[in-house]
Amino acid sequence: METDALRAVSLFSNCGAGDIGYAQAGFNFDVMAELDDRRLSIAALNHPGAETVPGDLRETWPTVVESYRDRNGSASPGLLAACPPCQGMSSARSGLGKANDPDAGSRDHRNLLVQVIAKVAHALQPRVIVVENVPAFLSRVVRHPKTEQPISAAILLARSLHQKYHLAPLLTDLADYGVPQRRRRSFLCFVRREETSFDRMVEQGRAPFPRPAYGSEFRRDQVTVKEALESLSAGELDAKKPDLAGTGMHSVPVWSARHYAMVAAIPPNSGGTAWDNSECVECGTTAGTEDAECAKCRTPLPRPIVKEDGNWRLIHGFRTSSYKRMRPESPAATITTASGHMGSDVTLHPSENRLLSPLECAHLQTLPADFKWGDALKKWGTTNVRAMIGEAVPPKFTKQHGQILAGLLTGRKTRPAISSCDERVLRAKRALTTAERAAKRTAIAS
Repeated sequence: METDALRAVSLFSNCGAGDIGYAQAGFNFDVMAELDDRRLSIAALNHPGAETVPGDLRETWPTVVESYRDRNGSASPGLLAACPPCQGMSSARSGLGKANDPDAGSRDHRNLLVQVIAKVAHALQPRVIVVENVPAFLSRVVRHPKTEQPISAAILLARSLHQKYHLAPLLTDLADYGVPQRRRRSFLCFVRREETSFDRMVEQGRAPFPRPAYGSEFRRDQVTVKEALESLSAGELDAKKPDLAGTGMHSVPVWSARHYAMVAAIPPNSGGTAWDNSECVECGTTAGTEDAECAKCRTPLPRPIVKEDGNWRLIHGFRTSSYKRMRPESPAATITTASGHMGSDVTLHPSENRLLSPLECAHLQTLPADFKWGDALKKWGTTNVRAMIGEAVPPKFTKQHGQILAGLLTGRKTRPAISSCDERVLRAKRALTTAERAAKRTAIAS
């Protein structure tokens, strides 16, 4: 039956947001597994038919298999979707060491969680497996858990599945799929070798991912942050005082007078940064690019500064991405877990003096308007909700991908697949090849 082909299992489910897109494409999730039971409870609200498995998947993966088997017997799921944690891979985090250093890569145990994916895959034999992560997932080197030889986590997973699965990779900016933000992500799609529909896809010069439709090479422009926020129509907010800062999901933190003045000095809709605020708010004197206070009246400038030994100095680092407004005529900057802070990513509203609210971040992540949050805000606070949103896979993409996979499994095509010669596919293949060569060089050198 067609519905049997679209049974699904989710690993590292977060709040279930990314799986919403696959569900919209017709997949039915029987089991969802997530370390954080708070996130898993939100996933359960939005996937009420799924059985949930909380806890560390290194220990609970047999429960995932058992839960699926209790429902479906020996029938294989159509889809195994997995989004392992990216913190040990992400370029946004400092202190991770060099990408080709296997000892640095192995310090974070999360970088080897692909082993769990392989264990569940070997037990359930899903027809298709999808793994999503940051681009560095393809290339960051770790030590092989058995041989201790350098290898990327992506290649480790590919080798463990090679005998039974074809591999198709993708490295793309999801803005090319209508997601209103810059979000570069890597995907590995594994398809069972006996799937003849995949062979036909390859013969036709296609890969099992949706064809992008937004950007300069296509008929439709990428969706800008201005367009996205206007379509939401959530209402204006201001971080100056509590009665202007909103409530619930559409609310923002209230800033100190100094932080507020710093953001207010950035011209609206300029895409500018507080680092460029050169005019003294007291006497109007123009300061130099490295000044922290006015040379004339000694007033601290409305820049990212800190007092040290009685003197003001500029904060070190992050000048290109922190304390900066999003450009209204471009897709938003990547929505991350740090969306509640002005000092790391590009998180400032294009024109208003505030951050984006959790509601706006969820909208830019393309979570549907009816996504259920329950009492998450009340019980766990805004920081936790923002983290769930920041780690979500945008459903606008997963729906398109799900339609490709559903067509592959059922023979009923509803969306064109990407060319196997598309740069997004070739770029991913090159990244895997480069990582494999780097690992070999490291092994020889050691």
